[in-house]
Amino acid sequence: MTTQLIEYFNKSPRIGVLSTADKSGHVDSGIFGSPRMTDEKTVIMGLSNNRTLANLQQNPHAVYLIIEPGTTITDWKGIRVYLVALQIATSGGDLDAFKSQIAEVIGKESADMMVALVTFEVTGVRPIVDMGQGWEQSI
Repeated sequence: MTTQLIEYFNKSPRIGVLSTADKSGHVDSGIFGSPRMTDEKTVIMGLSNNRTLANLQQNPHAVYLIIEPGTTITDWKGIRVYLVALQIATSGGDLDAFKSQIAEVIGKESADMMVALVTFEVTGVRPIVDMGQGWEQSI
């Protein structure tokens, strides 16, 4: 992974879709703009008390899709970032510090909704439209 991936992942504004599944395999997808890549193997995000958090507590695997439409399917840009949750902090210094940072950016009301800070490990990256070109040519 490279700094090119970090820069693309953290580009703002952007939204993406985080897909998770519970222990029974029931899938959920949510739209988020908050995940941030802190280094080439780590993504963090705050979550409120929602289905995504419940699923991650049962099954740590997820995928985050960033999609930029093009004029034809081969012009579309984007990546699939495969993740595994390593830690879900529901209290303590890391969550408090994250909420303070978020409050400065999007406001205290939004930060107060967050009940967990999730730390993910990046386990793989693929192009959104995979034609064998590699993710680097898809951003």
